[in-house]
Formats: sequence, C-alpha cells, structure tokens
Amino acid sequence: MELYLSGKYRALVVKVTGELDHHAAAGIRESVDRELARTGAKNVAFDLGAVTFMDSSGIGMIMGRSKITAALGGRVIVYGASDNIKRIISMSGLNKLVTVTDSLEDGLKEAVCNV
Repeated sequence: MELYLSGKYRALVVKVTGELDHHAAAGIRESVDRELARTGAKNVAFDLGAVTFMDSSGIGMIMGRSKITAALGGRVIVYGASDNIKRIISMSGLNKLVTVTDSLEDGLKEAVCNV
C-alpha cells in the first residue's frame, strides 16, 4: 500500500495491491484514518488497479471511509478497478456511496463537482 496527498483536491490517494481482505483492510483502515487526521485531507481516492481479490472486509473498509469523508465534506473515489472488482462493488451497493471511475483525475473532478 502506498499513500500520498494530492493537495489540489485535498485528497489522500491510497494505492492498494494484492488482496483486499480482512488482514489488509485493517491496516489500510488504520493508516487512512491516521493520515486523514494528520493531513487535513477531506477526500480519499483508492487505486484498486492492482487488487486481485476483495471481500466484505474491503467493502466495509471503503464504506467506513465514505462515512468519515462525508462528515468532512468530502467523498471517496474508487478508480482503476478490474471488471471483477467493479462487479463486487456494484453487487454490494457501494457504488451508490462512492464515486467509481477509471482514472484518478475523472474521479476527483466528479467528486469535487458533486460535493
């Protein structure tokens, strides 16, 4: 996992690799929450381009960050996901809570315009 701040949109960008399961979700949750508090970011963008598997723990982790960013006046963006991961996002209804796009730029523009 890599984390960096995109200052223009006050977004914390999180690049996730491998499996987004219970073990990975717990670590990502802690890191993202800590960095949101430290940096003052209000949006979180998850790059899922290198995610090979995601279960309900991953969905819950993203959903929880959506609630936090909403309270901050921001949004969660999910981008770069494979068709299989997009299907999981859609089946769970997560796509109704977060912005799902193919690229970071599109996601940030859409999220900022819809806030």
